[in-house]
Amino acid sequence: MNVTPTAHYPTLRGRVAIVTGGGQALGRAYAHHLAAQGAVPVIAEFNEAAGTRVAKEIADGGGAALFVPTDVGSPGAVAAMAETVLARFGRIDILVNNAALFSKITMKPFWELPVEEWERAMDVNVTGAFHCARAVVPAMQKAGWGRILNVASGTPLLGLPNYLHYITSKSAQFGMTRSMARELGPWNITVNTFIPGVTKTEVERPSVSEEKFKGYVAMQCLKRMSTPDDMAKVVTFLCSDEAAWITGQTILVDGGLNFV
Repeated sequence: MNVTPTAHYPTLRGRVAIVTGGGQALGRAYAHHLAAQGAVPVIAEFNEAAGTRVAKEIADGGGAALFVPTDVGSPGAVAAMAETVLARFGRIDILVNNAALFSKITMKPFWELPVEEWERAMDVNVTGAFHCARAVVPAMQKAGWGRILNVASGTPLLGLPNYLHYITSKSAQFGMTRSMARELGPWNITVNTFIPGVTKTEVERPSVSEEKFKGYVAMQCLKRMSTPDDMAKVVTFLCSDEAAWITGQTILVDGGLNFV
């Protein structure tokens, strides 16, 4: 993935940014854009091959990155990841809570969903974000600076049927962000919810057909498919000092498909 920055955020240089689920799809784009601004992305990824690939891509492009195998649904694994990052860099400045179960989830009426799948979606999409924020906050409090982005979804705004476990888990990000922002403001730590729009990536989404993609574009104010770069540019901005006065907010980037 080749990234040419269209904006420059010198305050990101040297910042250590954990991107959960950074080995593929939008997480991969977030990691590349942060690296292009001089940050050091930590690819906290369950898929070892994917995480290793992205770290190598960044290194091959002249940047610095670290892959740390991580299951965000496991508090022990998350704590170990944070300890590894602190041992290597001595700091954690940014957390992008991006890891989520979506592309392979079962699409069914909620009364037919397996309870185990509901619980796994909550473990990763809600509790995983909690584990990660909890693990990085002490380092941010010590530094008196931090950025936390909780990545939600536009699906709760549309109320899409047959995704109740995903939609419920992603709805939790809104309340989580607002409470975290209140609690962490005294340490100059901002917390925001980022909602990416419908975007094609290298990851196949069996539940979203080509016709559905076209239908979403037709509903948008801006009549084109969004790109990973569209999403990553906003994430990079929200992680920078230029966004220092933005906290507790929901940032929707979907070409006008929804309004909040």
